[in-house]
Amino acid sequence: MQFWWCLIVLATGALGLPAYAELPPSVASALKNAGIPAQNVAVFVQAVEGSSPILSHNADKSMNPASVMKLVTTNAALDLLTPSYRWKTEVYRDGTVADGVLQGNLIIKGYGDPSFKAQDFWRMLMSVQQTGITKIQGDLVLDKSYFSQQVGPRKTFDDETWRAYNAEPSALLVNGRNTSFKFVATEAEVNVSQEFELSEIQIINRMKPAKGACGEWRSRFGYTVTQQANGAVVTFNGTYAPDCGERYLELSVFDDEKYAFYTFKKLWRQLGGSFAGKLKTQDVTTQILNSQAVKILAQYSEPLAYVEREINKWSNNLMARQLLLTIGAEKSGAPASEEKGAVAIKDWLASKTLNGQSLAASELVIENGSGLSRIERMNAQHLGRMLLSAYISPVMPEFMASMPILAQDGTIQKRLKESPVAHHAHLKTGSINGVSAIAGYVLDANNHRHVLVMMVNHANAGASKNAQDALIEWVHQQP
Repeated sequence: MQFWWCLIVLATGALGLPAYAELPPSVASALKNAGIPAQNVAVFVQAVEGSSPILSHNADKSMNPASVMKLVTTNAALDLLTPSYRWKTEVYRDGTVADGVLQGNLIIKGYGDPSFKAQDFWRMLMSVQQTGITKIQGDLVLDKSYFSQQVGPRKTFDDETWRAYNAEPSALLVNGRNTSFKFVATEAEVNVSQEFELSEIQIINRMKPAKGACGEWRSRFGYTVTQQANGAVVTFNGTYAPDCGERYLELSVFDDEKYAFYTFKKLWRQLGGSFAGKLKTQDVTTQILNSQAVKILAQYSEPLAYVEREINKWSNNLMARQLLLTIGAEKSGAPASEEKGAVAIKDWLASKTLNGQSLAASELVIENGSGLSRIERMNAQHLGRMLLSAYISPVMPEFMASMPILAQDGTIQKRLKESPVAHHAHLKTGSINGVSAIAGYVLDANNHRHVLVMMVNHANAGASKNAQDALIEWVHQQP
């Protein structure tokens, strides 16, 4: 049967006939075993040199793509902003400096850098001190006006309010305002510590060591976060096994302003600086225009091409959201908004063609650009055609380099490690409750590259991994 299947595939690809609509037997069998009906699955496969798909199943059906949506956001960004695009973070002062003392406020203005880590903050503050400022008599002023400010209560994707993936974007985002708690156990005790320690976070550790295998380690303990006037208390209850080794839980216990402020105070004092002021947040654009605020320096991020690797290889939701907002601001002006970013991407797609046909996707819905959404939508055919277009675009090397390599790194480093297709695919995964998707590029056994898209929208979507793997292997086996 495999022989005749290959003949059908060769004929449809070579003659430009309609793509075969039935799923390969191995894929159909895996879906059946997972209890997922074929109508809840969309698939698109086409050789990058081909003129038509070799497999198209429900490819025009609008589906939730989960984190595969990041491929749309990052591809658009490379095209619209260029791979060499860098974010800036500016530092100003609104007072005079004498004998190392700033008689006024230190102002930090953010422009949405999604990759601004504590070490970048440290380097920036060291540069400030090298300009001659070691003591600040005023306050720290944060300007976040480059992004639209959220109105109303904080939005979260689910009821895990404190999880890092629920953090909201900010024009001045430090460390993704992410506190990483490290867990290590011995037979006698469980140690819980902060990877980047802030003194404003107090840990109450009520964890006890457990015997046996690590298993579902995360389900064995819980936590509570209690906000206080000048910090937060995080209490851990449950068990943790020594067999787990080192594990991490990322929480966002502070808002963007407090996290930046607490980090500033820690780093400034480590550098030998003096500061006793308060935190203020305001738009200083008028002060800058009126020369009431004097620029001290501007620090720039790594190029977009490097930043996108962290977004796609490790599926960083917050960084993807920052990127969508950056696109919106650059194309429609500040303050950035998700709506501006979505319009820019839709217009970008509509302006591109593949084999004389527009890439416009009328069904495309972009809420935040990360895929961490219940309303984002795209069909497999339009995503596949975008990937085909990306492959022949000038930004193809940077785009592919941002994607995880099968069985090697990122979110798919443990998949199909013993399969012949291992290391022969660049693929982005996506998963939320009721949704599982995978998309990217797969090399067949003769080193011909194919675009692959598979989306599953069903209550059992989480069980579709075997079906996805079967499709990847089927593509690799193409003659």
